[in-house]
Amino acid sequence: MINILVSNDDGVTSPGIKALAEELAGIGNILVVAPDRNCSAASNSLTLTNPLRINNLDNGYIAVNGTPSDCVHLAIRELCTEEPDIVVSGINAGANMGDDTLYSGTVAAAMEGRFLGLPAIAVSLAGKELRHYKTAAIYAGKIVKGLLAHPIDNDQILNVNVPDVPVDEIKGIKITRLGSRHKAEGMIKTKDPAGRDIYWLGPPGKEQDASADTDFGTVEQGYVSITPLTVDLTAYGQLAGLENWINKI
Repeated sequence: MINILVSNDDGVTSPGIKALAEELAGIGNILVVAPDRNCSAASNSLTLTNPLRINNLDNGYIAVNGTPSDCVHLAIRELCTEEPDIVVSGINAGANMGDDTLYSGTVAAAMEGRFLGLPAIAVSLAGKELRHYKTAAIYAGKIVKGLLAHPIDNDQILNVNVPDVPVDEIKGIKITRLGSRHKAEGMIKTKDPAGRDIYWLGPPGKEQDASADTDFGTVEQGYVSITPLTVDLTAYGQLAGLENWINKI
């Protein structure tokens, strides 16, 4: 059987990681290593100034006092008795689409797996009530099998967003591009009990590019969205243009 490393950013006790691990246990050997708390929006951060500690839970999961990237790095380098065949991150409580992928700890955990040379998938449940983790888990299992049979380039991961509906209401799977949002709204300023100013992040911007071929549009239509993401952020189309004026400085 294959070896599957499961992680997330919502924390080791979240319902999404439980649903994912239970589904993938029918495909291979599972090791769950995840943050000991909610680390949503941790992005690709690593812990550099404090040691990482693990806590072996009664259900066999391993909790880590670190970020999603920490968890995957630690698992692959130290905790796995055999190197995993694939890293699967999720199931996130909420979508990770468009600009949100840059902040997502779910996507970051998958990226860390890819940085260490492994195929990787990030899986999120897209909706408001977040009831149908089983649906996302079933499609995660299908995609894991597909990716292992048909590998993609070694600088890419698959970002999967599944509508929050019963599995028999899923219309199918579509390959998509990232959509985008309008700029984020302002901060929310309030006071702490001592009367000092405190600030909360405001709501994300509304969808700007949500056309039918984007992740936003596809999920809205009732399809599972799979967006291949590349680790290389280089804007290759700008290289020549920048050379033209940089050389004149």
